[in-house]
Amino acid sequence: MSSLWPRIEPLLARVEKPARYIGMERGSQQPVHRPDAVAWLLVYPDTYEIGLPNQGLQILYEILNERGDAVAERSYAPWLDLEGEMRSARVPFFSVDTHRPAADFDIIAFNLSAELVYTNLLNCLDLAAVPVRSEARSDTDPLVIAGGHCAFNPEPVADFVDAFVIGDGEEPVGEITEVVNAWKRGGRVGGREAVLHDLATITGVYVPSMYDVEYDGAWIRGITPRYADVPAVVDKRTVADLADWPYPKQQLVPLIEVVHDRLNVEIFRGCTRGCRFCQAGMITRPVRERPADQVRTMVEQGLQRTGYDEVALTSLSSADYSGIDTLVGDLINEQSGCGNVGLSLPSLRVDAFTVGVASQIQKVRRTGLTFAPEGGSWRIRQVINKLITEEDLYTAVDAAFSQGWRRVKLYFLVGLPTEMDEDTLGIAELARQVVNVGRKHTKQASCTVSVGGFVPKPHTPFQWFGQNGSQELQRKIWLLRDDLKRTQAKVKWHDPEATFAEGLASRGDRRIGRVIERVWRAGGTFQEWSEHFRVDRWMDAMAAEGLDPDWYVTRHRTQEEILPWDHIAAGLHKDFLWQDWQAALAEHGLPDCRWTPCYDCGVCTDYAIEHIVASPVPPAGGSQGTGQDLSKGHTVPVSLVGGPKS
Repeated sequence: MSSLWPRIEPLLARVEKPARYIGMERGSQQPVHRPDAVAWLLVYPDTYEIGLPNQGLQILYEILNERGDAVAERSYAPWLDLEGEMRSARVPFFSVDTHRPAADFDIIAFNLSAELVYTNLLNCLDLAAVPVRSEARSDTDPLVIAGGHCAFNPEPVADFVDAFVIGDGEEPVGEITEVVNAWKRGGRVGGREAVLHDLATITGVYVPSMYDVEYDGAWIRGITPRYADVPAVVDKRTVADLADWPYPKQQLVPLIEVVHDRLNVEIFRGCTRGCRFCQAGMITRPVRERPADQVRTMVEQGLQRTGYDEVALTSLSSADYSGIDTLVGDLINEQSGCGNVGLSLPSLRVDAFTVGVASQIQKVRRTGLTFAPEGGSWRIRQVINKLITEEDLYTAVDAAFSQGWRRVKLYFLVGLPTEMDEDTLGIAELARQVVNVGRKHTKQASCTVSVGGFVPKPHTPFQWFGQNGSQELQRKIWLLRDDLKRTQAKVKWHDPEATFAEGLASRGDRRIGRVIERVWRAGGTFQEWSEHFRVDRWMDAMAAEGLDPDWYVTRHRTQEEILPWDHIAAGLHKDFLWQDWQAALAEHGLPDCRWTPCYDCGVCTDYAIEHIVASPVPPAGGSQGTGQDLSKGHTVPVSLVGGPKS
């Protein structure tokens, strides 16, 4: 089918932000579709403003379009106004690059970065006239694929997605393309079952229909493959060397304001700090750093190409990059003749933010600073393994204010394992002291406290923890809010009821798919948006399916229990995670394994990847300087394998 643009254009005059849907951004592509190329539609199931900056989607977009056997376009979830117009005019879901119908693509691939977008996935498929359930699709329907962090527990959306990519997608997308291309050239022999079976044999690809799930009442009895050549456990894919993947080379420059509207350059992937609440840090191990010369080249060329006046060096903990002080200094010096170019380091760790980093960044335009102590007391930070002290925080804040910053934002979690009210009130005390530190430098010093409810995630030591219910989370938030009244610290918080729904979707099994479908059919799209979230939709759907919300959300799991994601391997041994969970309950912290002997978590051994750092010593100001034996009494066996391991 040709472009839908003649039918789309009249609709855009009646929507709030038509530029969301027209494409034509700098860096965008208009590939020529042809029978011998597999056509991918890469979808971020949220609004354009949220989805366009996503680096994972942009990377795959470029990699696929560089191949001779593939073409790739993009799309984003249409906002409610355009959705209404599309349904009235019978205009199907379309790509933003050439405005082709989604159903004309061979593959519709979703990036799943947050669980509450699951209903948007269903809505996009329905708008495309593609059956939302995999079992109802014909051989001519597109294959539906998903990836992203949420894919590490694929079961809640297993009924709707044909195949999941587990881990880094740079390499699997090429292998998937080859399998689908061969199936198409061969006349689709064997139908959909045949191509799904072949996809299931690719390392890192999980095909739910190739597995049977048995239940024993509410409990999972087993998850077994249906064919002998389909793996019982699906191992994640890991890119060994980021230098081989200098993407995106042509970062998209949007036509309207979006989140993270700047040049983004990934400086390393993975994290070994071992924060027990952090799924991203666990599933993206090991640490792989991009060479500094390549970072400098990507920054220089990216600024010239995009025209941005701000660059962000992105990672899970940017200040942990080897030689970050030197890199920041070099970048600022190199860009000094290019006008007022701002440099930001997202995901700054408190204990790695030094006066040196602060003084380098302040030479150019200052952006806001956000630090994430996560817990309000040293005790709770030992539980969650966020090993920063009050002194670390105050030193970092003092460095920032001394270099001219006027405001900082602090991020915390409530509802953490073993948390007591004194831990919650410790958040208020930290905020007050941060303001006091800032006042030594400026009367305008301010602090914003952002509070989120804790959701235990798969493949973390806290996956066995029963999260706090919404009422308990709300009580803790009110406790904190009341304690900070009449102070210079402002408090913002995430809806505890949305946190409860996230708990359902993040740790659910395959039966939760029916709940997600009911929520969608009841009008529950854009559940990440507070103005569209209604917890009653989720509770009504659970009741209709005869499922107990508390069994899924607030119940503690046992060591023997089969978890819905046990057949997905993130690289971490399950016994390592269990031992780390026991260490958390004993309030024992564990230092970063980049600077200590290996803890035998499983990643480096199983993936044969050794992290190479520029310096044999930890970054200045790191958690090694706490002066405490953080591993004393820890039950995790230490394997002295030699050399800093990631």
